[in-house]
Amino acid sequence: MNQIILIPQNVDESGKKYLREKGYELRVLQDSSVKNICNNIGDCSGLLLRTASCTKEVFDAAPHLKVIGRHGVGYDNVDITEATARGIQVCYTPLANANSVAEHTIMLILACAKNLVITDKELRQGNYEIRNRMPGIDVYGKTLGIIGFGRIGESVAKKAAFGLGMKILAYGHGLVSKKLPDYVTITEEVNELIRQSDFISLHIPFSKKTQDFMDSKKLSLMKPEAVLINTSRGGIVNEDDLYHALLEHKIAGAGLDVFKEEPFKETLSNLFQLDNVIVTPHNAALTKEAMARMSLDAAIGIDEVLSGKKPSWPVNLI
Repeated sequence: MNQIILIPQNVDESGKKYLREKGYELRVLQDSSVKNICNNIGDCSGLLLRTASCTKEVFDAAPHLKVIGRHGVGYDNVDITEATARGIQVCYTPLANANSVAEHTIMLILACAKNLVITDKELRQGNYEIRNRMPGIDVYGKTLGIIGFGRIGESVAKKAAFGLGMKILAYGHGLVSKKLPDYVTITEEVNELIRQSDFISLHIPFSKKTQDFMDSKKLSLMKPEAVLINTSRGGIVNEDDLYHALLEHKIAGAGLDVFKEEPFKETLSNLFQLDNVIVTPHNAALTKEAMARMSLDAAIGIDEVLSGKKPSWPVNLI
């Protein structure tokens, strides 16, 4: 009998084809609720997971589960502690979407700098004079502060430095001992990076330590003309504090791809009412190319574990 891989939310064909060719049976769901996952995971050996939650309840319903292939870079929707305690290997796809998210970050930087959304809106309403009333700014020569300097942060830095002529400041754990390109200046004090930067781009994972990382205190350190970009996780920014900073023009703007609540269950965030905010629906990594890479890499991780090989991209140690 073939081993069964549960896929709560459909993925690109590349990963499914890979698993089928390896002899696995796939079970793709239309409803990714915890209840429906629990109803379908009982006889499954692997779980190819996108954004659906993998809680203790799911683990309780999955006595044969050996591996979770996380379709993406973040894994805050998986109870890693519970998985490790049960001997379940969790893998992820750290190489798959770095370029796509970096490109999206650069897009948000430029869109904010050039007032793209508000000028588009005004021009469609016949306001040609908006060109004189809301001039954009050049990013050339401006300082981009990157908080979190992993694969995505490094890619953003390279694109911004070579493509846009920006100065790069970087903050992250272990950077002082790491050899970085000459165009990157390391700062050991995150507050100093915030003070000096014209644009700040967040690339840190969400955790209890980073929750509300960008709060009123840190926002107050930003230049009045500075812009905050977040393509990481919504929870690392205190949205109420950011709203008031933008409303009161303590900072110039923000470009946000991620939010504390996704998708929105009730009312939209107050941030959506502001003209100096550009928002996208957590789709920085959802390019056709990145989706194919994430699907395939998650599938590779699942097969590596189930075939007794050492996983290429493990999250936990089993």
